[in-house]
Formats: sequence, structure tokens, C-alpha cells
Amino acid sequence: MKKVNQLSEADHKLVTAAVSEAEKSTDGEIVTIVTDLSDKYHDAGLQWAIGITFFFLSTLAVFPAFYQSIITGLFGGWEQDFTTPGEQMAVLFIASVTLFLMMRYLFAWMPLRLLVTPKSTKQRRVRKQAIDFFKVGAERRTMGLTGILIYVSLKEHRAEIVADQAIAEKVSPEVWGEAMVALIDEVRAGRPGEGMAAAVKHVGVVLKEHFPKTDKNPNELPDRLIEI
Repeated sequence: MKKVNQLSEADHKLVTAAVSEAEKSTDGEIVTIVTDLSDKYHDAGLQWAIGITFFFLSTLAVFPAFYQSIITGLFGGWEQDFTTPGEQMAVLFIASVTLFLMMRYLFAWMPLRLLVTPKSTKQRRVRKQAIDFFKVGAERRTMGLTGILIYVSLKEHRAEIVADQAIAEKVSPEVWGEAMVALIDEVRAGRPGEGMAAAVKHVGVVLKEHFPKTDKNPNELPDRLIEI
């Protein structure tokens, strides 16, 4: 995925400052990542194209006379009924293929593809991408296994918080609910930088409670906001 640069320089500074401030009180290491889109959802577009084509063929089976009248008209009208079953099948085959290709082209438009993709599918894809990024950039990269990722996918209006082993053992996922609400509300309002900063603040409070700052914990993960 290419870098999107959806956030301003001010947003980057705001989030970086929030991470630095939160980590002053905890041994936890907060990583923030934002991306434009977590998945292309090509399969959703394909499924809709197939579904619409199948619906067309189903109506053909239920109302054959209607479609036959259209085909007969194309071949000369009611008074010149010279169409054969083979000719009719060829026309229907061409119509089905044409409809399928038109739908594939239509659903190539990302805003529409996102609109028709089920929320549950988008949630799963964003979660998977967040976990993948966490495994690459934060998992088991701190001495105390106290890394945590705040991940935002802008076009899906979805966010995820993924924590390393030590944090996951002490903090249940429900605890991050307040941070997620603050984050998503700001993203939907077009203020992703402020949303991430607010989420960092909430996460920092939780980490401070369970993993207070000690003298033996260096800054092991980057504080800066990462755009992917």
C-alpha cells in the first residue's frame, strides 16, 4: 500500500507529542499507524456482479415470455417470428456476459464498493491488517512485552487497538472502549489527528495504572505517527 499523507504536519506533531507525553508515565510503548484503506475489497465487487447477473438469469427463468418478447422484437417484431431457440440463447448469453462486465466495471469504483461491502467484512479486514502491522512493528519488540498499537483505517472509519502479551494479560479488550469511541468520533468528524491524540491519552492512563514508569525501560518503539 502506498503512503497516503492524509494527515497534516500539525496532526503528526499533535500525535507524536501525545505519545511522548503518555509514555512519560508508563513503561508501555505506544505505536500509532494510520492508513487510507485496509483492503481493496475486490471480492465484494465480484460477488455483487455475480449476484446481479444471477438475479437477471433467475428473472429470466420466472418470466421467460417477457424476455422472449423483447428478443423477438429485436429480431423483427411479433409479425416476423423467425428467431430460433439457438438465436435466443445466443442473445441471452451475450446479454448476461454484458451485464456481468458492466457490473464489474461499476463496482470497480471504490466508493461504491465500500458502500456495498458488509460492515462485518470491513471490520474483519481492518482487524487483520492491524494485527499484521502489529506483528511486524511492535509485537515482542519491547523488553517487558508492553507494546501497543493504535491503528486507524480512514475510509472504513474503523480503528483497532492491539496489545502485546503483557498488556493483554492484564487489560481486557473492553477497557479500550473509551479510547476507541473518542478516536472514531473524531475520525468521522474529519479530525483523525485529534482522534488519535485523544486515544493515545486514554491508552496512556490505562498503561500508567498497570505499567507505571520505571528507570529500567528505554524508549524502544517510535513515538512518531506512521502513515502507510
